[in-house]
Amino acid sequence: MINIQHVYKRYHSVHALEDLTLEIPQGAIFGLIGPNGAGKTTLLRILGTLIPPTSGKVWFGDVEVTQSSTQIQRKVGYMPDFFGVYSDLTSEEYLEFYAGIQGISPRRSPRIVSDLLELVDLTTKRDALVETLSRGMQQRLCLARALIHDPDVLLLDEPASGLDPRARVEFRELLRTLQGMGKTIVISSHILLELAEMCSDIAIIRAGQLVMAGNVEQVTQSLGGGNQIEIRVLEHAEDAKQLLKAIPEIRNVFEDQNDSEVIQAEFNGDNQTLHRVLAELVAHDIPVISFAPRRAVERLEEVYMSITEGASIK
Repeated sequence: MINIQHVYKRYHSVHALEDLTLEIPQGAIFGLIGPNGAGKTTLLRILGTLIPPTSGKVWFGDVEVTQSSTQIQRKVGYMPDFFGVYSDLTSEEYLEFYAGIQGISPRRSPRIVSDLLELVDLTTKRDALVETLSRGMQQRLCLARALIHDPDVLLLDEPASGLDPRARVEFRELLRTLQGMGKTIVISSHILLELAEMCSDIAIIRAGQLVMAGNVEQVTQSLGGGNQIEIRVLEHAEDAKQLLKAIPEIRNVFEDQNDSEVIQAEFNGDNQTLHRVLAELVAHDIPVISFAPRRAVERLEEVYMSITEGASIK
């Protein structure tokens, strides 16, 4: 577990992090979400021992970061948002170069490089120059670079930035594979949907301060997202809303601003509750076209937008 306690980081008059306290579970894919300038990169750099906190403590297990930076660096693989590549090297040469930097012996290096190229699906690009690789391939190669010393923790800063949809899916599946290998993965992004679909846990950061942390459902519930259903009717939307308001388990019935035939409502209960609500609508001849719970990720996006609207960006 990574334990962050009352961390502050100041750059002269700029307060990048303000009394940040956070726990990152071992083996999690943990998303740091917030607007650009919220302090996500600063936190990743502190976790990677690239910069010290102004005050506060960070532990990896029972090891405190500022007291044992060399030991922490062996545990951590860091992939920055802007990374340099050596365009005149092949993929294999690129990883061999970084293996040497990490002190891996020439005897062990070829096997490690081959295994990593296979892991990130770049075996066929072993002899290709780095500059000829697509953006997605370069991202996977740089992830392999971060894995070269087999770290326990991966710190990824905006790793899916600039990737096309297919590359994003491939990258997401790769992260899940790494999680299955026991890695703890910390990812930053300002795009909530990008992370909420792949992360087991998230933290929302605004202006250097922690707003909320937990799994997606916990965060949504804590910030008022609640359980919600979305109902589309062919007609009689007003009748449907009045009927829903009379059901004890239903609360906060509201109409979609963009479509008067779509009704959204928060509810208390489980799938049996949903079944009774739908049966009630049908029994009153409401022409229901679709009826489904809203995904937590969709609701979380709304909550996130509301709490970050007008936030001071540092």
